[in-house]
Amino acid sequence: MSDKDKDIEILVLRHQLPLLQRQVGKPTFTDSDRAILAGLLHHLPKDRLRRLLLLVRPETVLRWHRELLRRRHAAACVPRRRGRPPTIQSIRTLALRLARENATWAYRRIHGELAALGIKVAASTVWEILREHGIPPAPERQSTTRADFLRSQAKALLACNLFEVRTLTRARLYVFAVIEHTTRHIRVLGATAHPTAEWIVQLGRNLLRDLKDASSKAKFLIPDRDSKFTATFDALMTDAGVKVVTTGIRIPRMNSLMERWIQTCRTELLDRTLIWNQSHLPHTLREYESFYNEHRPHRALEQAAPCRPLPTPITQQAQLTHLKVRRRDRLGGTLHQYQHAA
Repeated sequence: MSDKDKDIEILVLRHQLPLLQRQVGKPTFTDSDRAILAGLLHHLPKDRLRRLLLLVRPETVLRWHRELLRRRHAAACVPRRRGRPPTIQSIRTLALRLARENATWAYRRIHGELAALGIKVAASTVWEILREHGIPPAPERQSTTRADFLRSQAKALLACNLFEVRTLTRARLYVFAVIEHTTRHIRVLGATAHPTAEWIVQLGRNLLRDLKDASSKAKFLIPDRDSKFTATFDALMTDAGVKVVTTGIRIPRMNSLMERWIQTCRTELLDRTLIWNQSHLPHTLREYESFYNEHRPHRALEQAAPCRPLPTPITQQAQLTHLKVRRRDRLGGTLHQYQHAA
């Protein structure tokens, strides 16, 4: 483009600018528009700017330029990272693990344990990690609920109870059962129409013999406050190294596992079976005991049974495509047990 062409273009643009100013209202400038105009025009003297045909006043252009320089200076002076560097994720995870596994440890105790492991962090950093994840101070974490206590002592706990069963002739029978907290293994020890303290003591002897044969490490037995659990029964258990811990008055939740099993037994068996007499009931309960311990899955055991671990998952697509599963009816079809066909 020649100089003459440039002069013509400039004159045309100058002529068009007043036309636009007369027909268009106040224009709106974006940040990029301000930056471009300020960058191009700040080199010109102020008196020269006043003679130019512009959409804004010269003072506005200079103000834009000062704002552009201020932002550039502010961006250059801001540090890349504010404050101390972030704590490594593995250290944060370890601090949270120590807090959850040790309810009595305050943040300074956790800080000391990390220092003993050769991990250097500030005590305030440990406090901040616990606060961010909603972990309360140690005094508020020291309270142990009964559920937490039962979980921590499950391997040493047994629970027992008597429950009533009505026969077809409306006769009352009483069943004595014991459950292990850790494995959910159930033992139905006997059924009678006339439960006495001597009968309970004899069943206690049978229970101790079964525990000895199974090499059980149970140390506590939880019965309710039934008068049939006499001092003789307590002394029998104490001599065998099993301490009797009686539940509170009218607090069935203190023996929740046993109460839950009784409900399961009623729902899955007794409410769907006609019990003829006292000889029929033990046979029915033994069959259900075998089904419960050897086949019935439990959520607390990750769907395994008390006496049967989960099998290895099937991974071959051909086996999954052609499943052959047969049903075994127990107690006349009241209970259904499924297994792969041979």
